[in-house]
Amino acid sequence: MVTIGWRLRRLAQALFTVWAVITLSFAMIRLMPGNAMGAMMVRFEQQGMSPARARELVELRLSLDPDKPIHTAYVEYVLNTLQGDLGTSVFHNEPVVDLLAAALPWTLFVLSWSIFISFFIGIAAGALMAYWEGGKLDVGLTSWAVLMGSIPFYVLAILLLIFASYRWGIFPSGGRQPTGVEAGFNITYIRGILYHATLPVLSMLVASGVASLGMRGNSIRVLGSDYLRVARLRGLSDYTISTQYVARNAVLPMYTTLLISIGEMFGGSIVLEYVFNYRGLGLLLYEAFNQRDYPLMMGGFVLITIAVVIALLIADMTYSWVDPRAGGQNSDSY
Repeated sequence: MVTIGWRLRRLAQALFTVWAVITLSFAMIRLMPGNAMGAMMVRFEQQGMSPARARELVELRLSLDPDKPIHTAYVEYVLNTLQGDLGTSVFHNEPVVDLLAAALPWTLFVLSWSIFISFFIGIAAGALMAYWEGGKLDVGLTSWAVLMGSIPFYVLAILLLIFASYRWGIFPSGGRQPTGVEAGFNITYIRGILYHATLPVLSMLVASGVASLGMRGNSIRVLGSDYLRVARLRGLSDYTISTQYVARNAVLPMYTTLLISIGEMFGGSIVLEYVFNYRGLGLLLYEAFNQRDYPLMMGGFVLITIAVVIALLIADMTYSWVDPRAGGQNSDSY
């Protein structure tokens, strides 16, 4: 069984990871050579501001006082970050939290659909591959899974953009919502959002290949269990055995993989949203890199890391509930 002490250790690991990320972001802003503070002050001074005014703006944008001792500035930075104060964007001149809050739902919309569809296809295909192991269906689906798992998502994104958008004109080449339609909870607007998100979602379906291979391996192990022999002797149908016995038990180890894939897709969203000009969190961070918008870059870095840490913590804390056979004490996600 998973003990309270084990859960507390996992929670402590998660909190330590968040603290380390915040500390790293502070170091990148304040301590590294060619640091963000100096670069921002030079930029403001080049715009005709006095050194005093430039220093004041740097303090406001980064929530840091350049004149304070490092340890004092560090404590203030950590407290401000934990309170949700990530500074002000240099380029947009808006609070970083507001910019991230406006962009994050669009990225979550694409990622949630991508993850759901990928794992649904992967689980179904993997179960079929394992149940008819060695047959034509298994060979065909395994070839498809290997191909999908080998293609980088951005390559598939470019191919879909070329053919489905530019050549055939089936889907739009960019954007996240329809033009000329009032935003709101209406059929036209919702259809337009789904229409614009179709190609980004399809591009991330390469994850279904890896998921199906994982499901196939889990299912083959389950098929060798003694209780399946008993089920066959009882005269249960192939459908009942494959769905209620094989699929149900083989899908349990996929739970952790599902949550871990959230972090991987968050990282991939930067390239994906750039390809489709889909204005979500990824494209916002890409533009921040190009504009050297350090507060926005660090804020996005902290947000994505915290999201991944939370996903891994949920996986660790709940896996023993999903699969009572697993104690989880020996797993280590961090």
